Amino acid sequence: MFAFYSDTFVLPLPPDHRFPMRKYSLLREKILAQGILPADTLCIPEAASEVQILRVHTQDYWRRLQVGALTAQEQRRIGFPWSPQMVERTRRSSGGTIAACGAALDQGIAFNLAGGTHHAHNEFGAGFCVTNDSAIAVRAMQAERRVQRVVIIDCDVHQGDGTARIFADDASVFTFSIHGEKNFPFHKARSSLDIELRDQTGDDEYLALVEEGVNRAIAQAGADLAIYLAGADPYAGDRLGRMAISMDGLARRDRIVLEACRTAGLPVAVTMAGGYARDVDDIATIHAQTVRIAASMF
Repeated sequence: MFAFYSDTFVLPLPPDHRFPMRKYSLLREKILAQGILPADTLCIPEAASEVQILRVHTQDYWRRLQVGALTAQEQRRIGFPWSPQMVERTRRSSGGTIAACGAALDQGIAFNLAGGTHHAHNEFGAGFCVTNDSAIAVRAMQAERRVQRVVIIDCDVHQGDGTARIFADDASVFTFSIHGEKNFPFHKARSSLDIELRDQTGDDEYLALVEEGVNRAIAQAGADLAIYLAGADPYAGDRLGRMAISMDGLARRDRIVLEACRTAGLPVAVTMAGGYARDVDDIATIHAQTVRIAASMF
C-alpha cells in the first residue's frame, strides 16, 4: 500500500492567500505521526511526462504554461500566479495520481496525498487546478493497456466540470460527481452521473445520496479501476463548501465509497481534492481520516 506526496514542491503564495497549501505537508506529518502508513510506503512521485500530459491537454496550453506565457486573466482563472514551481508541482501532482493508479492495480488501493484537480480543462486551468491529474492518469493507464474502463467517483463539494468535459464523448470513462448545486463552478458541465446538493445539506441526506450515486456509478461503469476524489470541503467548517457535513459524516462517506469498490472488486486510487476550512488542521485531519479508513479496509 503506497502513498505519493508532492508537498516538497509547494507554490510560493502570498501569506494571506486562501488556498491552504500547508495542508499537504501537514497531512503527511499526521500520517507518519499516527502510524497510519509506514514511512517507507510514502514516496515522491515521478513527474508526469510531456507525452502523458499531452494526451489530455492541448499543446498550446501546455507550451504557454511551461514558459510562463499565460495571460493575467488565465492566471486569475487558475487562482494563483504562474511560477516555475507551479509547473513542477502540477507535473508531480499528476505523476502522483498516475503512480497511485498503477500501485492500486497491483495492490488494491493507493493514495496521492494531493491531486483531485478536477476543474482543469483540456485547454485551460481553473479553480486552483492547473492540469487534470485524474484525466492524465486515466489516459496513462489506458495507454499502458493496464485498464480499459475507469470510473471517477468525485465527492469534492464542487463539480468536476473539467473532468466531465474531457471525457464527455468517451464511453470508457464514467464520471460521477456529487456536489453543491449553487456552488462553483456556476456553469456546470454534464457528468455521466451528477447529484446536486442543496446548501446546508446534512449528514443523513448526504450519505444516502452518496450511497445511491456510488452504487449506480459502479454498476453502470463496468470499470477496471476507480479514482476516488475524497474532498474535505463538504465539511461544515469549510469556507467554500456551503454544506453541513460533520467529520464523522465524511468518515462514513469514505466507508460507503470504499466498501462499494471493495465489494465490486475494484482497485481504487484515492486523491485528496479540495479542502478550505478555516483551521488547516481540520483539513489535514479529514484527509488523514480518509487514508486511515482506506488502509484498514484493503
